[in-house]
Order: sequence, then C-alpha cells, then structure tokens
Amino acid sequence: MFFYVDDIVFAYRRSQEHAASQLIKRLESRYKLTGGEDLQWFTGIEIVRDRVNRTVWLSQAAYIDKIAALAGDCSKPPDTPLSSDELLPYDGQAECASINHFQRKIGSLLWAAINTRPDIAFAVSKLGRLSHNPSEKHHAAADRVIHYLCNYRGLGLQYGGSDDFIVASDASFADNTSDRKSSQAYAIKIFGGLTMWSANKQDTVTTSTTEAELLALAQAAKEGIFVGRLLNDLTVHFDDPKIRIQCDNLQTIGLVTKEIAQLKTKLRHVDIHNHWLRQEVERGTIAVEFTPSGDMIADGLTKALQGLKFETFRHQIGLVDISNRLDERRAKEFTEEEDLERLVFG
Repeated sequence: MFFYVDDIVFAYRRSQEHAASQLIKRLESRYKLTGGEDLQWFTGIEIVRDRVNRTVWLSQAAYIDKIAALAGDCSKPPDTPLSSDELLPYDGQAECASINHFQRKIGSLLWAAINTRPDIAFAVSKLGRLSHNPSEKHHAAADRVIHYLCNYRGLGLQYGGSDDFIVASDASFADNTSDRKSSQAYAIKIFGGLTMWSANKQDTVTTSTTEAELLALAQAAKEGIFVGRLLNDLTVHFDDPKIRIQCDNLQTIGLVTKEIAQLKTKLRHVDIHNHWLRQEVERGTIAVEFTPSGDMIADGLTKALQGLKFETFRHQIGLVDISNRLDERRAKEFTEEEDLERLVFG
C-alpha cells in the first residue's frame, strides 16, 4: 500500500487479491474511501496501461496544462528545454516580485522533473541555482522549459518491455564557470523503465574529468545498491545479482577495477587504496562497465544536448508520445459525463 496524504494505491499479485480485499474492508470500517477502480491517477500523475502488451506509461500532461500560464506567449515552441549557452549569475539585484515569480516557475517545473520528465531535469537543476536572484534572461530560460513541456506535453514515461536493471553515472567536468564545480548525474532503469534519476552539482571542486566521474560513480553505486536491496525486499530477483553500472570514462573505471600496482595516474591525492568503490567491486556487489557517451542514458542529465543527440537521449530514457491514448481517454470521459448528465436531468 502506497499513500501520499489522501492518495492511496494498492498493488498486489492476483494470488493475494483476497488479502488485499480484507485490508481494504478494514480501512473502510474506519475511513471513508472513494475510488476503488483500476489505477488512473496518483498525486496528479496519470497512469495509462496496456495490459495486453504489459506496458505502463506515466503522464503529467494535465499538470503541464495548468502551469503553462506561468510562462509568456511563445511564437515558436522549442525542441529542447535548454540552450547550449551558459546561464551566468545576475550582476544586478532582482525585485521581490521577480524572485517570487521565478521561484514559482522553478517549483512547478521541479514537480514534473522529479516525477515523469527526466528530460528537463538538467535544465531545472541549472535554473534552480539562480532562484535567489533571477534576471530577465533567467526568466526567459525558465519560460523556455515550460514552452518545451507544452510542446511535448504528450510524452509519457514508459515502463515494461525488458527484464533489465541498468545503472548509469556521468559527470561534466568544471562546467559551472562561476565556481568551477562539475555537474553529475545518475539514472536507474528497471524492467525497461526509468525509476530513479538525479541531476545536480557536485559539492567539491575536482581537478580532472576522471575525479569528477569518480564522484558521480560513487553516487550512482550507492543509489544502485539501495534499489537492489529494495527490490530484494519486494521479492524481485534478477538472474545476475551484481549491479552493473555504466560509465563513459576508461580511466575512472581503471581506478576502481585494476590492481593497485597496474595503476598509472596523476590522481595521487585520491585515496584509491581505501576507496569504497574498489571495495564493492572486489566484493562483487557492483561491476563498472564502459559505455560510450552516445549510448549512456545519463548523458543528457549533465549537459544541454541539442538536436538529434537530445532526441536520442529522450528515447533512451523511455519517453514515448502517448498523445493518442490520452485523447482517447479524454473522449471516453467526456462521453461518460454526458451520459451521466442525461441520466440525472432526464
């Protein structure tokens, strides 16, 4: 049973249907419950299912329609949420009204970025760091993300289709020119669907791409181990118990997999001998595998990809256009409402 405030979801195997019904009856004896149909909404997220093909999509199209008013009119909707130009801190001082309005935009975008739209996660992460003093350029960048969502409101995050457990990590070295800290990200795919992702700035300044990738890899490994243990508690088991992590930096992989005597690196200040990652690799808990940047599902979480590269990233993370399915559901709901009105009013 999953719940958030007054939204509740029951998930059970068919063999446990009787036990689930008993639990629902016990709750109904103390609380007033509504609904009870197949899951369609949870915390404002719309769930669309294809039982025949065992596929599920999560959509926030209705939510995107609500937040569209936060941005100004758009003559030409963008194909990507963020341009390749870096957003620098504002030299002036923003007015309180501007700060408040900008923070409303970012807060609204965050709800989409952390639930169903990983394609805007990097853009929102970048913009969120500017929320204390936004300029007009920053407002325009936030509007661009909203316009992008409106342009691609029909995208749904797809689950199903494979039996894999993929963890990926990536970093963009010193890409924040104001403090020279690096962006890092991880993405976790289970059974063909992206279930966890993060795009953030590293807490410390690193001295090389390898070191930045190493920190990102550690973050991904910790989250991967947590998810693996959670799946075990849910009695979900994979043929290979080892957690395999994608990384696009060969030297970083060498730091955690090669014998100490074979290592040739300038990262003398990194505590390689006692590094936690090496320990987990030696234990067989994780395995770090090289994956080219173009095939890396976390690549678009650390940089503002453009054109075909961004389209590829969107496909890799499992965002699929389900506009037709959403339209069909709306049409069905409208017809049912009309039938109900005829029944009530005669």
